Amino acid sequence: MKVLLFWSSGKDSAWALYRLRKARMPVGALLMVTTPDQRVPYHSVPVSYVRLQAIAANLPLWVVPLPFPCPNAIYETVIHTTLLQARQQGFSHVAFGDLYLEDIRAYREKLVRAAGLEPLFPIWTGGKRASMRLARKLLRRGVRAVVTAVDPNRLPGFQVPVAYDYLWLRSLPKGIDPCGEQGEFHTFCYEGPMFYRPISLPEALHVPFRRVASACARRALL
Repeated sequence: MKVLLFWSSGKDSAWALYRLRKARMPVGALLMVTTPDQRVPYHSVPVSYVRLQAIAANLPLWVVPLPFPCPNAIYETVIHTTLLQARQQGFSHVAFGDLYLEDIRAYREKLVRAAGLEPLFPIWTGGKRASMRLARKLLRRGVRAVVTAVDPNRLPGFQVPVAYDYLWLRSLPKGIDPCGEQGEFHTFCYEGPMFYRPISLPEALHVPFRRVASACARRALL
């Protein structure tokens, strides 16, 4: 089984990589970038930063350009062509870092199977209630990320970049998913068990990880 992982540069795709490798699956990463700015859609991360992740994770990276704006028909054509090429390269499965949105899952499954591949969802939780447990688990396991973009309609007044940490989780208004599963915010992951070597975080993303003094304090935050 050879897996192509849709890579966003964020904590969820990074955790999906960790889970796939724990299962001893060979993994390559598919990164969509907008042209001409060469940034990850929604995350607003330059592709040069993602290459640092790929080096640190020893992760083969396929970079696929997308026009901006990108109509859905063009997006689906680009994805279909790319997945057909991946199949020719020996990939059998395509993985995503989605957590619980059933409509998104069904859409991805349809796209993947149309190219003759099988979809995987290695960190699927099945429901929003599990998001806080996953967020806490990531932090406990040493996953470090920077929040690089927020939806101003959902999180008005929130400034980025900022560390994805316990204090960030405490600051989120009621109804905001602590993993940002509904697009409330997006992250760039720079440290964790999925990386074999440290990432030299670009100065533009250099923000302190704010540690909480005690387990008691952590419980109070959550």
